[in-house]
Amino acid sequence: MQANSQRIWIKNPLDSLDQAYAGGIVIQNDIIVELIKARNQPSQAVDDVVDARDHVLIPGLINSHHHFYQTLTRAFPTALNKNLFPWLQSLYPVWANLTPEMIAVSTQIALCELLLSGCTTASDHHYLFPDGLEHAIDIQIEQAKKLGIRVHLTRGSMSLGEDQGGLPPRTTIQTDFEILEDSRRLIKNYHQYEDGAMIRIALAPCSPFSVSEELMRATADLAQNLDVRLHTHLAETHDETEFCEKMFGMRPVDYLEHVGWLNNRTWLAHGIHFNEEEIARLGKANVGIAHCPSSNMLLASGQCPTLALQEAGCPVGLGVDGSASNDGSNMIGEVRQALLLQRLRYGARKITHQKAFEWATKGSAACLGRDDIGEIAVGKQADIALFKLDEIRFAGSGSPIAAVLLCGATKADKVMVAGKWRVLDGQMVDVDLDDIIAKQISLAASLARA
Repeated sequence: MQANSQRIWIKNPLDSLDQAYAGGIVIQNDIIVELIKARNQPSQAVDDVVDARDHVLIPGLINSHHHFYQTLTRAFPTALNKNLFPWLQSLYPVWANLTPEMIAVSTQIALCELLLSGCTTASDHHYLFPDGLEHAIDIQIEQAKKLGIRVHLTRGSMSLGEDQGGLPPRTTIQTDFEILEDSRRLIKNYHQYEDGAMIRIALAPCSPFSVSEELMRATADLAQNLDVRLHTHLAETHDETEFCEKMFGMRPVDYLEHVGWLNNRTWLAHGIHFNEEEIARLGKANVGIAHCPSSNMLLASGQCPTLALQEAGCPVGLGVDGSASNDGSNMIGEVRQALLLQRLRYGARKITHQKAFEWATKGSAACLGRDDIGEIAVGKQADIALFKLDEIRFAGSGSPIAAVLLCGATKADKVMVAGKWRVLDGQMVDVDLDDIIAKQISLAASLARA
């Protein structure tokens, strides 16, 4: 069933986000080439037909913020029941002992979990480069290629140690020179600028409390010169606001502008604690926001003002965040979580299931600077997910597309990335998942003992 130069008709889905393709879609190579109206046929002959009468068809979900390595420290005993800063301080010493094998296997676990939940594009924020882990991003790229998922990998960084007023221990930080040189190397070796890119690199100092002002400025300059995007955590907690006011004499958004980051090249993780004036400035600059509902609830950080940000002009996407503050990488589950959490803030009439899907597709794509993914339309990349409603949780449901979220789907039946099937019948294609899980369990145990 693999798609090469064949024309494939995903025929007559049970339901979809748009009735314009109620009769399905036609895919050739890695592109959607035709939308079929209900009871219509493709305009040209097709080579293969996938009967989707039992499936809900949606664009592939896009995860705009994650930390793959944190799958090794889910529900970690010393990090339980803590807010962000003490949570980080309990885990930094553990993460300082990560090995290349741990990066490889945790990346496999995170990407498989994402694919199985209907995700076709994933952004990861890796910022830990202790001795021996200098090529962590290269390892992630190798694993992503094997699994066939589209990735935006951000070259994170930490340069401000505890003894310099920062949060991370010195064993986890690098010099500005090391960070910038490796950033140039990764962009030169891996970044794909063209439409349909499978690998893109962004630059991502971890947060205001872990890097110097000089590095923030230099990173912004480098991103502009090499035409890549910028990413960081911002306004996640009140502690961060207090840190910025004490360290820099200004609030996080003021600091962002001060170091040259308030522009449409930037997307931010979390974006919770903004006032009205800051939201207006972020919107005017078209800064993207990756909303991470599960993490925000688990760490009791707060609620992202999604609709206010969108109305101001910010693209808003969704991210599962780290699997140590979620503690999973299930993208369809995250869409449901966003729906529920945001209804508490804005009400049911404004936060519809369509709005939640929009954040996870077109919204996340906009955060990543992509207009070739995130929707089912002619000329877009053939990234799709198909969900069946044959589990007990769906028994008695009405609207199939709404049921995917409201009844709590946890897995996709089929997932296609760039015209190739990566999940079939709810299973990874050509991947020994049991072996990867066994390795992950063993490595997580050894990391906990280190």
